[in-house]
Amino acid sequence: MGDMELIFDIIIPLVIIPIFYFIKSHGSEIQRQGILLNKTREEIAKEYVSKKDFSIELERIFDKLDKLDAKIDKLITD
Repeated sequence: MGDMELIFDIIIPLVIIPIFYFIKSHGSEIQRQGILLNKTREEIAKEYVSKKDFSIELERIFDKLDKLDAKIDKLITD
């Protein structure tokens, strides 16, 4: 019985400690990845235009094109 307890006293720490280390290191890596993902989302939001802003700008472009079209029509008819 003494030999069996000695074997378990040696094997359990050799198995349990690496498992806890593995869990801890991967947990901190997952947390780091989450932080990086949030930063990426913030940066992408700065670089791209929203649908609302895009439609406003597109409407302004069409208004300018309509004015140019009217001017060209006026030049052609005169």
